[in-house]
Amino acid sequence: MAYLGSTPETQTFTSGTDYFNGDGISVSFTLSRPVASVNDIDVVVSNVVQQPSTAYSVSGTTITFTSAPPSGTANVYVRYLSTITQTITPSPGTVGTSQLSPSLTNIPFFGGSTLGAGNATGMKNRLINGGMVIDQRATSVTTANWTVDRFYYNTNVASKATIAKSTAVYPNGFIASLGVTSSSAYSLSSTEYFGLQQPVEGLNISDLAWGTANAKTVTLSFWVRSSLTGTFGGSLRNSAVTRSYPFSYTISSADTWEQKSITIAGDTTGTWLTTNGVGIFVHFALGAGSTLSGSAGAWAAGNYVSATGATSVVGTSGATFYITGVQLEEGNAATSFEFRDYGRELAMCQRYYQTAKYGINAPAFGTSNSYSGGDRVFLQGGSEFKVDMRAAPTLTFYSAQTRAVGQVSGYSSGINYVVNSTSSPDNRRIGLYLQLASSPPTFDTLGFYFDANAEL
Repeated sequence: MAYLGSTPETQTFTSGTDYFNGDGISVSFTLSRPVASVNDIDVVVSNVVQQPSTAYSVSGTTITFTSAPPSGTANVYVRYLSTITQTITPSPGTVGTSQLSPSLTNIPFFGGSTLGAGNATGMKNRLINGGMVIDQRATSVTTANWTVDRFYYNTNVASKATIAKSTAVYPNGFIASLGVTSSSAYSLSSTEYFGLQQPVEGLNISDLAWGTANAKTVTLSFWVRSSLTGTFGGSLRNSAVTRSYPFSYTISSADTWEQKSITIAGDTTGTWLTTNGVGIFVHFALGAGSTLSGSAGAWAAGNYVSATGATSVVGTSGATFYITGVQLEEGNAATSFEFRDYGRELAMCQRYYQTAKYGINAPAFGTSNSYSGGDRVFLQGGSEFKVDMRAAPTLTFYSAQTRAVGQVSGYSSGINYVVNSTSSPDNRRIGLYLQLASSPPTFDTLGFYFDANAEL
């Protein structure tokens, strides 16, 4: 029959031809490549050009004839037309690396994800020191206090557990974890709580738009190991602790590292700070009373630190709990943990806390001011903090000679002076005022080590 064609669709194809053997029975044949329209190919049966849509139809890689082509060897052929490029806008989430090219397994630099999400770096992880490596305080705690940098032992009961960094217990790919050891079999009252918590600065979660109709979904992931098994809990809360999302997860095997992932739809109500205050509290419960436990998997108006029915680590004497690789990221799936270089992770921690006590990286402090017997002196360090801190920090001093807390030492006199009060000018400069209990001699140089604390 005569050729009755139409203008081809503007789809990109490489020229080529498929040949098929007709058998008088088969009406469908598989093409070597998908096509978008009957007008993107020429079809010939026994040297007769076929009419598109009337003689055949196509769907992806299948061509179907209205009637079976007669028997013959290579008597059916399909010629692909080389045409210009057509712009196609796929639906969100429908194109992966496998659709881009048969041989493409990874997009360079971004690992198949958009910048700022997925496997991309650049503050993908909204938590700091999730690998538990930075530990400027280098101490274990049994009461509410900071542990490894950016993680706080959050409790209102003392001496029921010991919290410390572990460099002996960690999963493959990490070098540290934060460990918990229960001190007794403690039965909690309704208002008591134990947990590991990181406050996330509001400036680091402002793009999540929580508290609005555009609130974004986040995923919390982590590695965990415990001597106990069962259902464990935690929560996300706002700064005023009036909005909470209790979550739960299961530890299946005792003393075995397991990776967990919890996806949380962003809260569309409540107040979520986007300042240098607390944006989100991320809390991993070690035990919580009934008043502070809520239903897992939904936002609630109230202060909940755990899921109802969660295992209490402090409820078993000698129980252990380890956690590392903690990550909070935008998106509805967990991606690989973001390993930031040590220097950058340390600097991020020093925004909230930095130390020069006991001579660790201690600069030389002093002044050449001439004192006239007064007890209020200005001591200028001639330097700045290692990084700008979140806010003007609280300072704790240690004598440069004896390491006595709350004292500075005179190098010339050998006298320690008690510091009654201080006044730091801002979040950048080490220069400050010292209110001393006694006056140093004229021209005496004061020396000290210090801790600067601007934690949330």
